[in-house]
Amino acid sequence: MSDYSQVRYEIEGRIALLTLNRPQARNAQSRILIEELDDAFDRAAKDREVRVIVLRGEGDHFSGGHDLGSPEEVADRQARPMQEGLRGKYTRSWDINIDPTLRWRNVPKPTIAAVQGYCIFAGWMIASACDIVIAADNAMFLPTNFQYFSVPWDLHPRKAKAILFESRFVDAKEAEELDFVSWVVPKERLHEEVMEYAGRVAENDPFQLRMIKLAINQAQDAQGYTGHIYGAHALHMLSSTGEADPDYALRKPEGKRRPMVQRAFENYEKRQERLGRSQ
Repeated sequence: MSDYSQVRYEIEGRIALLTLNRPQARNAQSRILIEELDDAFDRAAKDREVRVIVLRGEGDHFSGGHDLGSPEEVADRQARPMQEGLRGKYTRSWDINIDPTLRWRNVPKPTIAAVQGYCIFAGWMIASACDIVIAADNAMFLPTNFQYFSVPWDLHPRKAKAILFESRFVDAKEAEELDFVSWVVPKERLHEEVMEYAGRVAENDPFQLRMIKLAINQAQDAQGYTGHIYGAHALHMLSSTGEADPDYALRKPEGKRRPMVQRAFENYEKRQERLGRSQ
């Protein structure tokens, strides 16, 4: 166990279990959670006994995305206010989303994301930083033009455009068909299946695993992966600033959902209706 407040750190044999531990907030990612998760990844990377790292979420959902205003997040922002204006917004976004997520992608050990329930926006970001994504059959993914914009690398560009232009959820079955999810398992067997696979990986030589991961990541970097992440972050900042424009197309719906999430639910339901009619 660990002394983190929003992340749980455990060791099972040669496997480090990193658990997002805010089930009451659907594991929303506060600045504190990101900082603790960053430390936990580093801790597992430096532990010579650890050969595989598993990332999971406590409760019904992997992650509902960024924390937009829980009491803990509000208190932290008051205690550690960011610089005003665009400079502060950019720096905070970079420090929370780009730097740590790239570090997690490049951790020198195999990483596995175990996803159940919602994996929305920033949930997709941290799942995509892992080498393997194993999903429960109830997993629901929602990509968009978020800060760490890995989607064009996670999906074929035309598939990415089709989903992002429409703005809709992707269920576990479709995510597997799109090759974002490695495979899907029954919800009640998610932990067991993930740990069995992690155990098989952990039996291999850790240096060989490190070289395999480095070679594959370098292949992506040679095609421009990291440079794209840097550049897309600036485009995200421009896009998010535009949401404040008076002619922004989406309006806040009744309830707590953000406009894009509400629209994504509606479009997913429409797709299910179309699939039903075609069968």
